[in-house]
Amino acid sequence: MASEKEYLEYVLEQLSDVPGVTYRPMMGEFILYARDKIIGGIYDDRLLVKITKASARLMPDAPETLPYEGAKPMLLVEDIDDRALLTELVNAMWDELPAPKKKK
Repeated sequence: MASEKEYLEYVLEQLSDVPGVTYRPMMGEFILYARDKIIGGIYDDRLLVKITKASARLMPDAPETLPYEGAKPMLLVEDIDDRALLTELVNAMWDELPAPKKKK
């Protein structure tokens, strides 16, 4: 099932206090970036973020789930209405995420 553009727009609005949030459509879903680092994505109208020390600490009860078959597990953000938590989450995760790979 592909994600709805309206869900993406709502998530982007919730993340509007985080600098440099962008997205890229990918096979009916959306990959989310913060200042050029992948933070997670929207899969089947669910916000999933990469598992880092910060994301595990800030969302200790978040279920791990697979965005698609064969992918690495990610954490499901169950309360996308908590704008303050989302901002804190992405800002805390950012330092722990790998730098983007250099393009050839």
